[in-house]
Amino acid sequence: MSDETGDETPICSAKGCRAAAVWVLAWNNPKIHTPERRKTWLACQEHREHLSQFLGVRGFLKDVVTLSAWESTGSEGSAADR
Repeated sequence: MSDETGDETPICSAKGCRAAAVWVLAWNNPKIHTPERRKTWLACQEHREHLSQFLGVRGFLKDVVTLSAWESTGSEGSAADR
């Protein structure tokens, strides 16, 4: 079984990773974005902590939710910000 995914499956935002995304990391840069703006990175299980730490130490990380929860709340409209 391979971690590679098709074009329709969201993939992890970590550099070089082609695994299916499981998590959505919602963030914003307060120096350039309004407080309500949320950009998103997707993460597989393996890269969730690393990507969260990267955003967290910069004060950018706002929320981490499962991809299925993000999609069920209709928040995926922000996916264009990935």
